[in-house]
Amino acid sequence: MGLIEVVADRGHLDTLTGIAEQHKAIDYWIGGGEPDRRVSLRLLVDDSQQQAVLDALQTTLSGEESFRIILLPVEAVLPQREEPEAEGAAGRLAATREALYQEVVQGTRLNGSYLLLVLLSTVVVTIGLITGNVAVVIGSMVIAPLLGPHIALAFAAVLGDRHLGAVALRASAAGLALALLLSAAVGLLMPLAQLDPGILARTRVGLDSVALALASGAAAALSMTTGLPAVLVGVMVAVALLPPAAVTGLMLGSGRWHLALGGGLLLAVNVVCVNLAAQVVLLVQGLRPRTWLERKKAQQSARISLMFWLLALGVLVTVIVVMRYVMHAEF
Repeated sequence: MGLIEVVADRGHLDTLTGIAEQHKAIDYWIGGGEPDRRVSLRLLVDDSQQQAVLDALQTTLSGEESFRIILLPVEAVLPQREEPEAEGAAGRLAATREALYQEVVQGTRLNGSYLLLVLLSTVVVTIGLITGNVAVVIGSMVIAPLLGPHIALAFAAVLGDRHLGAVALRASAAGLALALLLSAAVGLLMPLAQLDPGILARTRVGLDSVALALASGAAAALSMTTGLPAVLVGVMVAVALLPPAAVTGLMLGSGRWHLALGGGLLLAVNVVCVNLAAQVVLLVQGLRPRTWLERKKAQQSARISLMFWLLALGVLVTVIVVMRYVMHAEF
């Protein structure tokens, strides 16, 4: 459950309390009047009703400039109440659209901290790949700075938010470019006489790689929207974008073009599948904008995005099948 605090003009008080009663708030109470004639109303609301209450409040107060709506998490309420079984709760978001949006935006900020995190994790994964240290490679996967922008990209497509999409795309492109350049520089300065099996494994792509990336991308979106952050650590390891990017850079720097092609193909498969699977999960869970006009725009955005990722996946699968056929024909 959550605590929603509304600060608005006193003239809206009857309407706001009506919203609380209409959506069956567990409890609500009115704070003291503010010096500027605003009043505070707090509503204790079940998780299943939070989004509906927030939408109703925003619709009511959309013409005002001085209102504030604050959503606060609730760890416990005393006396305890028996939680009713929510009808049709399966597949629904455990957090509000606004809370998820704030969480997603955190992973798209293209600032010094993000770039430094990409740089450090690239150094860690490159050293782990060169030395064959699996534990170090897994450690770099858990950092996972590149996963956030791609989840944000799927989120932006579902909501039709072009600004968020542009910010996420810029952060993703900058992170991938930095990882490729840094690992390519390492490959140029430190030629690899022998390749570790961990490097070679990330230059071979099959249909199993596609299935793994799709499942992991779906799990990433599901863990975020259902409030299970612990699951996300395993997802980061399963569908890590940084190791194939580092392998691609290392192979480019050392002049092994055919192996760089394999690493780049695996990276492309992971990127496409993460975006496609995350977007499908968000749509199935019912993530939608608030207003009718925004929903129409979002439907068009989601349709175009799905078509693009499906087409890209089809091209990648075709390339994988052709490459496998050519390799078998040669032997």
